This record gives sequence, structure tokens and C-alpha cells, in this order.
Amino acid sequence: MDGVKNGTPLSKIATTWLLVLMLALAASIVTIAIVNTTSFGPERTVATYMAALKDGNGAKAMGLLNAKVPGANAAALDGESLAQSQKALKNLSIADAVAVPDGKESVDVSYTVGETAFSSQFILEKGPKHWIFFDSWEMVPTTLPVIDVSVVNANQASINGANANMPAGKNSFAVFYPGNYEFEYRSDLFAAPPVSRTVEGPGQSAPAVALATGPTSDLLSQVDGTIRKYLDACAKQAVLLPTGCPMSAETGNRVLSPVAWSIAEYPAITISPYGGTWIMAPLTVKAQVSYKEQDLFTGLVSEFKKANTFDFSAKLSVDGTTVGVTPVVDY
Repeated sequence: MDGVKNGTPLSKIATTWLLVLMLALAASIVTIAIVNTTSFGPERTVATYMAALKDGNGAKAMGLLNAKVPGANAAALDGESLAQSQKALKNLSIADAVAVPDGKESVDVSYTVGETAFSSQFILEKGPKHWIFFDSWEMVPTTLPVIDVSVVNANQASINGANANMPAGKNSFAVFYPGNYEFEYRSDLFAAPPVSRTVEGPGQSAPAVALATGPTSDLLSQVDGTIRKYLDACAKQAVLLPTGCPMSAETGNRVLSPVAWSIAEYPAITISPYGGTWIMAPLTVKAQVSYKEQDLFTGLVSEFKKANTFDFSAKLSVDGTTVGVTPVVDY
């Protein structure tokens, strides 16, 4: 009887410890499941990737995306140019993972650029376990998208502020997604307005970018000043046919006073690309001539004053930051 009495407490203790162990095991299983969902789920991998893009950490982003880099310019794949690609993305939200075929998970990232809503999809598959129990999720390998860019009469451009060579005015740029990429060309004399492209995913065919280069206000002002100086010099010639100038006047009467020219309207300056170089559109100046004349038949003396328009052209030469303007007059 004593053995039975002594065994009863031991049995109760063993039962209690077994219950505690089972509860601890159940709690561990629940904890592992919660941690797997919150800290090791596919959404976490996508969030880490998005953070790498925001930080401009191209190496980390590439490792997470498992992407193949196409044969294209890599100027926007790291550093400030990469970080800049995320600044236009607002209202960013990472959705809960959704199961897709073959045991994979799909995670959507939604965001806006300006007033337009976009969404990028990431497909992930399970990787090796961490510390035996915890899941890991890896993005299914893909290929980075490419944006084709051309620029008129230039061999350089920029993508999100990073300068890149443009051989023969063309190049292709590999980019991460999602991202917003701004292309531009600017120099002291010529510039192209910025053009932006938002890239959502690897399968997207981003519209090609054509940078329409044109003269800067500084160049137009410089050329305008040169033409005005040329015409002002023409106007100082007190003759009916100023040498090397577009203005001219003729009369069958006797001129009794010095001829005076004045510029009524200076030409509008237009510079356009043509055949890999820059040309100026034909120029038109409005000039007034005045002088005193005597009619050879009647002897009557009168003041003559008349304004006419005169056409001419000019050749433009550009060497670095030096601009040459050569007026051309056809008689």
C-alpha cells in the first residue's frame, strides 16, 4: 500500500510535466508559425527589396530580385540614380501574399506616380530553412527591363541625374522595378526637356524615349545678339547699298543728304537640328531708309522714307561652348 501511495505523487508530477511540455511544444509551434508569417513571409522579402531600392543599394536589390542583367547601360542600377527612382513613388503598399500554382506566392506592390496608380507583382518560392524551423522566400529569377533612349545631336544624356554616354545618340538602360526614371540632356548651348518613364515589371515594354534637343535660351540670346550687332553695323553705313548687308534701296533721283538706315524689326532666331548638325532658319529684317532727294525732271526736293523687309540667312558653327554666326547675303 505504501508503494502505491508513494507512486501516486510521482505519477501526478509526471503528468503535470508532460502537460507543461505539450503546452510548451504547442506554444512553440504557434510561435514559429507566427514568426514565419510576420518575419519570414514572402512579404518580408519584398519589403526588404523595396528598402534596398530606396537606399540605392543595387547589389542588395539584385541579390534579392535574382535578376539577370541584360546587355544594357547600368547607370541607374546603383547609388543616387537608383534611389532617385523611388522618390516619385507615393502611397506605396505591400499586399498580403497570395498562393499561386507550384507552391509559389504572389505579392503585389501598389503605388502612385503623380495622379496615376500602378502595381508591380513579385512571384516568390520557398528557399532553404533558417535555423531549422523558419521559412525563407526567394524571388523567382527574372530579367531586368530595358528602356531604349535616343537624343538628337548629342552623345550624352542623363538618367535620374547620372550621366551616360550615348554613342551615335542612342543607348539602352537596364533598370530595376518598380521605379520612375527621368531622362534629360542639358549643356550650356543645347538641352532636351526631361522625359519620364514608370516601369512596373520585367515583362513591361517601356515606351522608348526620344529626347528632342534644342537650343537653350542662352544660345538663342547669344546668336540674337550677334545678328543684331551685325544689322546695327549695316545700318551705320550711310549708303543705299550697305556692303555685305541684306538691306538695299534704289532711286532714279538725286540724293541730297546722307542716307540713314534704321532697324524697325530684328529677325526672330530659330535653330533646328538637321543632318547631325544645327542650322538657322531663314532670317527676315525690317529696315527703314530715309534721305532727302531731288526729282531730276521737276527739281522738286522732298524727304524720302520707306520701310521694307529683307531676307537673308546665316551659318551656325558650334565648337564646344564657342558659337560662330556667319551672315550670308545673296544679291
